[in-house]
Amino acid sequence: MIQLYKQGAYLLNGTELVEDTPEAAAILQSKLGTVPTKEEAAQNTMAYGILKAHNTSDNMDKLKIKFDRLTSHDITFVGIIQTARASGLEKFPVPYVLTNCHNSLCAVGGTINEDDHMFGLSCAKKYGGIYVPPHQAVIHQFAREMLAGCGKMILGSDSHTRYGALGTMACGEGGPEIVKQLLNKTYDINMPGVVAIYLTGKPQKGVGPQDIALAIIGEVFANGYVNNKVMEFVGDGVQNLSVDYRIGIDVMTTETTCLSSIWTTDSQVKDFYEMHYRPEEFAELKPGKVAYYDGVVYVDLSTIKPMIAMPFHPSNTYTIEELNANLEDILADVEKKAQISLDGKIPFTLRDKIHNGRLYVEQGIIAGCAGGGFENICDATDILAGHSIGADEFSLSVYPASQPIFMELVKNGSVAKLMETGATIRTAFCGPCFGAGDVPANKGLSIRHSTRNFPNREGSKITNGQIASVALMDARSIAATAVNKGYLTAATDIDVNFTKPKYFFDKTIYDNRVYNGVGKADPSVEIKFGPGIVDWPSMVPLTEDIMLRVVSEIHDPVTTTDELIPSGETSSYRSNPLGLAEFTLSRKDPAYVGRAKQVRAAEEIRRTGACPMKEDEEISAAFRVVKAAYPDLKARATEIGSTIYAVKPGDGSAREQAASCQRVLGGLANIAKEYATKRYRSNLINWGMIPFIFEEEELPFHNLDFIFIPGIRTAIINKATKVKAYVVRDTLEEFELQIKEMTDDERQIILDGCLINFYKESNK
Repeated sequence: MIQLYKQGAYLLNGTELVEDTPEAAAILQSKLGTVPTKEEAAQNTMAYGILKAHNTSDNMDKLKIKFDRLTSHDITFVGIIQTARASGLEKFPVPYVLTNCHNSLCAVGGTINEDDHMFGLSCAKKYGGIYVPPHQAVIHQFAREMLAGCGKMILGSDSHTRYGALGTMACGEGGPEIVKQLLNKTYDINMPGVVAIYLTGKPQKGVGPQDIALAIIGEVFANGYVNNKVMEFVGDGVQNLSVDYRIGIDVMTTETTCLSSIWTTDSQVKDFYEMHYRPEEFAELKPGKVAYYDGVVYVDLSTIKPMIAMPFHPSNTYTIEELNANLEDILADVEKKAQISLDGKIPFTLRDKIHNGRLYVEQGIIAGCAGGGFENICDATDILAGHSIGADEFSLSVYPASQPIFMELVKNGSVAKLMETGATIRTAFCGPCFGAGDVPANKGLSIRHSTRNFPNREGSKITNGQIASVALMDARSIAATAVNKGYLTAATDIDVNFTKPKYFFDKTIYDNRVYNGVGKADPSVEIKFGPGIVDWPSMVPLTEDIMLRVVSEIHDPVTTTDELIPSGETSSYRSNPLGLAEFTLSRKDPAYVGRAKQVRAAEEIRRTGACPMKEDEEISAAFRVVKAAYPDLKARATEIGSTIYAVKPGDGSAREQAASCQRVLGGLANIAKEYATKRYRSNLINWGMIPFIFEEEELPFHNLDFIFIPGIRTAIINKATKVKAYVVRDTLEEFELQIKEMTDDERQIILDGCLINFYKESNK
């Protein structure tokens, strides 16, 4: 049972919930002898205490956070460091870990990937960072093992930066937010709401952390219950979960669209830090005697059954039992939902997977920051031991999340047992999670203990007539399905003795291989630049008036960052801004790049001093209409840029390239009904793009329309929340766009044209 409270609640002594009803005051008086205000009680959450300790402003409503540690991987750190270098970087001010777990196997583009790795190593030496070579660990496992600390805050340029189960508040953001920290600036946000995730009971045998996570995601994603809030895990059920289990739930909180997470800590967490040779990082964390939460997700762990998230979103959840009992109906509904994501461009069915009344899948994957943990793999091994996965289409691959985990699985015999079944064991790699490894066959269905199952994220390409799909499951049920050679099976339907072997962390693996330059910056080191590493193109300050052209119109309920800039093989071009931009919206709207380039060409002509009206008849015609109403308008002084409209863009990855690729193609804005995540909106702002809001259902503009916005620079300066805009047709048709709250720095970044320009101006 999962219950969402309709209003906030008080938590007394970490155990008793009192819902915020008219009767709450009397209950609090009787139990506490006093009635604290909500504001007072809200200061007793763990989240508030950690944020207060890291806030550098004198206002807890307007936070300016400095993080203790930073982390990035090899499809983000090149762009981040290049941006920071252009903005005056001298050395890393806090420990900054550069891991290499995304481009370690995706071999597109010759030497590009390894060139990026050598760039990272040379920067770790020059600026004083930590460099984790390929195959040593996925980014989040290394952070858990070597970076997390109770009461600490970590910022990472990957959306699954979540270490709350270890008492660490962590956030995943786009690269520019890392740049700000590298330049000793702050992470500026309003005080987030805090929602209690109250766990009680104990999971059933065979139910794993992914099952709990998917059950929660299914309840809170669509309604935005925890959107941009902190999820605070409390309750008597926490003690019934191992630390590995908690980590498996925690990492998936990203898929709820929350801002961050934090858990109570106990002796098990203390043992974790001692096992990893960092006992000083442990501290007991728990809410105060009475804490107020903006909402409560009440989870009875004993009632959760093995879950599956069907294509194409982690929130598209069912129990495996329910799915197996209603295959035809549920698969028909999944297919119907899928056509929204696929725009009806390609035939898609899952009902052909029904063989003899059962659902058959072609592939199983246990991998990455979610699935590659020690306990997940050991439990899967116990289920699979002595069985065969068969010699047919079904395959199984297992990726331990780090070399220390891999070594212990070798020592305790798990690897040998898995290999005997026909499964393959791989090194630490994030590829299966974003389409750079184990891509299924066309029309294939893969079950994965990983983080996401968005369209094309498994690696297929709709524009090439390919379609495959992923369903998310826990490692235990994947193993149970593998025992039955691909027929969907819940782990609770398998008779198994879980041996629960003890984990021993071998620190010498990292001592022997990881470069640790913290406190040892060497300015004399020359950075190694491969030919694929290209500087950011120049961007201009915002002009007083702007002319936008709509070059893509997307009406899906949610648009993911994978759709804005595809993952997979495009990762190898992430160090080349213009090269990567060629893939923008390529799997959603292939015409976008050409349209955006046409607009950018007109802007480039404007910048050289020529009149754009002489070069592009459509733009010329639009300016003639505008000048009829604004005769003093100077076309040469008016910035021309593109924009996209999407209902709710930005769900998923933190990758800044979802915004920067639009920007280098001449993007000036996004228009949306709302933004799916804070991090995507921040990415837009940091790349000088205005995050407009238009909340009405019926649009006044459509694809390829021109939109004229006069006085936008003055509006940004004056902190206007609304601006007049005009659709340019035979005449100007007025409508209104909203600009939600921005910090003073964010407004200046847009005025300056991008974060790089902002720092250049600041350093003058």
